[in-house]
Amino acid sequence: MITAKKNHQPKTLEAVVIRFVGDSGDGMQLTGTQFSDTSAMFGNDIATFPNYPSEIRAPQGSLYGVSGFQVHIGSVEISTPGDNVDLLVAMNPAGLKTNLHAVKPGHTIIVDTDAFTKKNLEKALYETNPLRDGSLENYRVIEVDMTSLTKEALKNVEGLDNKSITRSKNMFALGMVYWMYGRSKQHTIDFFNKKFKTKPHLIEANTKVLNAGYFFAETLELIPNSYTISPAKMPSGSYRIIMGNTATAWGFLAAAEKSGLELFLGSYPITPATDILHELVKHKHFGVKAFQAEDEIAGIASAIGASFAGDLAITTTSGPGLALKGEALGLAMMIELPLVVVDVQRGGPSTGLPTKTEQSDLLQALYGRNGESPVIVIAASTPANCFNYAYMASKLALEHMAPVILLTDGYIANGSAPWKIKTVSEMPDINHKMVKEAKTDWHPYNRDEETLARDWAIPGTPGLEHRVGGLEKDSLTGNVSYVPENHELMTKTRAEKIKRVQNYIPNLNVEFAQTGDLLVVGWGGTYGTLLSAVKQLNEEGCKNIGFAHFNYINPLPKNTKEVFSKFKKVIVCELNNGQFANVLRMNFSGIEFLQFNKIQGLPFGNTELMDKFKQLVK
Repeated sequence: MITAKKNHQPKTLEAVVIRFVGDSGDGMQLTGTQFSDTSAMFGNDIATFPNYPSEIRAPQGSLYGVSGFQVHIGSVEISTPGDNVDLLVAMNPAGLKTNLHAVKPGHTIIVDTDAFTKKNLEKALYETNPLRDGSLENYRVIEVDMTSLTKEALKNVEGLDNKSITRSKNMFALGMVYWMYGRSKQHTIDFFNKKFKTKPHLIEANTKVLNAGYFFAETLELIPNSYTISPAKMPSGSYRIIMGNTATAWGFLAAAEKSGLELFLGSYPITPATDILHELVKHKHFGVKAFQAEDEIAGIASAIGASFAGDLAITTTSGPGLALKGEALGLAMMIELPLVVVDVQRGGPSTGLPTKTEQSDLLQALYGRNGESPVIVIAASTPANCFNYAYMASKLALEHMAPVILLTDGYIANGSAPWKIKTVSEMPDINHKMVKEAKTDWHPYNRDEETLARDWAIPGTPGLEHRVGGLEKDSLTGNVSYVPENHELMTKTRAEKIKRVQNYIPNLNVEFAQTGDLLVVGWGGTYGTLLSAVKQLNEEGCKNIGFAHFNYINPLPKNTKEVFSKFKKVIVCELNNGQFANVLRMNFSGIEFLQFNKIQGLPFGNTELMDKFKQLVK
């Protein structure tokens, strides 16, 4: 029985963590995205974490087939998708079982009771029904016949089969959550009208179910309050919610515009990098040439050809694809052509965990080629700054005539956050090395005295005819050379060119304590969780902990050793088995680098980090 609720004053919260979970076909990614977008439009700061199985459609009701979407919204600065969950929406028993551990005791769980059948309970390996055996007594459980109520709401809508009706139940859940947290339904209704503009019966169906869930929540006595989360205080400007892969694509568009070059992408689809290809294909009106190659090797080879012809050339991949691109990447390094390789890291080795996050490609990016083959390596650290580092990867490649590997990972690539929209005029200049007119006594390996970058001559330019290739070449003319001393000179020159990039990247920044007992070190996509943990410890009175995060990996910032020397202990936190820690040991002898590692396909949790740091500073 549903009891009409009395009027209550909404309770104000600073932040809340919500997780939607269900089968792969239950629409949890769409549900989470709609809630995130609506909250962003309201003005909340947000961070998201999609988490889904690698199978296109895993067995229904299975534990490993659960798809989830977590969102953290707040009126304060949000840097992680959250640790403990305030509200869990579980569309089936498997979703409940695999995610209950994350819910804080006393907090809320919404379940679709229609899904808790004997068959589904068995698939989730439940011996008894958790809704009836008392195992959830420490939580506030809201049992809703969601599937039945969805069918009731749609009984008069024509043109829907039973499968379509049942699939609409995610909108019922979304409507409930909208009411609970004071969100407007209008953004999602506008989404229906745009997505289904040629199918008015689907617009009607989804809108009806969304409204049904919203007004149902309003009647529930089990929800004593609705909650309100005020807009966050953020620097003035225009914002939009953006995913990391989209931001990466836009960063390349901005770099092409700023440099005055056309953008070429040669790529082979691979999870979780494919969305960069999908995004760039949409922008042919900006002069983008996107080529979906037959394999990873063809993808990078086509990009090298485009770079030779004068384009800003990029190729995108993940760990297995980076391995296949290794030989051609060595060719680009040998020829000294600008090229950006994006590696959206995922769990490995081999096929590994293709939809889960990891940072285990670092050593491959640094050393995964034959011979002495140094390239520039940088790493993005948030969904939003994927834009900045895609732009900077392009700038470094074009100005230093060298390949650049840009590392992101599945966590920030698929996650989303508010991004302050930038204009191209706000971005730093890109001064590429292209030579457009013949010079007296010109040679292809004339080098800039400061950067050692060679000239970039485009084929067909009169007076700039030259040859390039994978064989060692003379240090000036570019002709093939087997002279031993020349090979050693060229090897050292190429290495020195990469080292001199240090002069064009920012110093390592330290946040919180500038000297003290412990320096927390991270790189890439772990930034948000590490920042949150160190910030919270400082607020609790641990003022002797600093935080340094690396975005530039090869070369390292000039002041790196100086920063390390100011702390008694240095701990390197990464989602691998200690790759960056070993790189630092090779570069800075005499400093002890402690490690904190996690290799579970998941980001760090705030609590586990804080517990570790507290142990070290006692």
